[in-house]
Amino acid sequence: MMKKIASEIRICVECRLAEERKNAVLGEGAISSKVVFVGEAPGYWEDIKGSPFVGAAGKVLDGLLEWIGLVRKNVFITNVVKCRPPENRDPKPIEIAKCTSLYLDRQIVLVEPKVVVTLGRHSTAYILSKAGFESVDSITKFRGRIYNVGLLNLKLAVVPMYHPASVLHNPKYREDLETDFQLLKKELRKRRII
Repeated sequence: MMKKIASEIRICVECRLAEERKNAVLGEGAISSKVVFVGEAPGYWEDIKGSPFVGAAGKVLDGLLEWIGLVRKNVFITNVVKCRPPENRDPKPIEIAKCTSLYLDRQIVLVEPKVVVTLGRHSTAYILSKAGFESVDSITKFRGRIYNVGLLNLKLAVVPMYHPASVLHNPKYREDLETDFQLLKKELRKRRII
């Protein structure tokens, strides 16, 4: 089933992001994972390589995963939109609406995670609004907590965090991101995932 979703993503032309992409970024990792990480959109290196989080932000993410005892290949990592927005601009609402309804929701349902980690404002806004939250306009208001929600007929914990790229632009976010990864580690231990 994930192969079917992947083949659809590769040829998708539902929005204008398809016009400039080199590679759609499908998502990767363990389909049997109990943890899904949802970023916002592919960047330059992700577009070139066709994999999520392979640039500088990916190095930050990989280091934090390792720090709490997770291995990248044992989690599932994807994005809200599957093609790189021009100049790494924020994804537009119509792009998010198309990509999530066609692909992200189906990926989450297929993986059936117990925990979804949202990396950044757009993924947090999408996931929490889908779970019934209103006015998710700032990651700062929502990070640092775990939200137990019903989403896509699944019961799961949502752990909002700053996007790993945020520490590249503003090192003061590193401490918050590390704190959130420790919170994630506690939740995963509580659920006997690690």
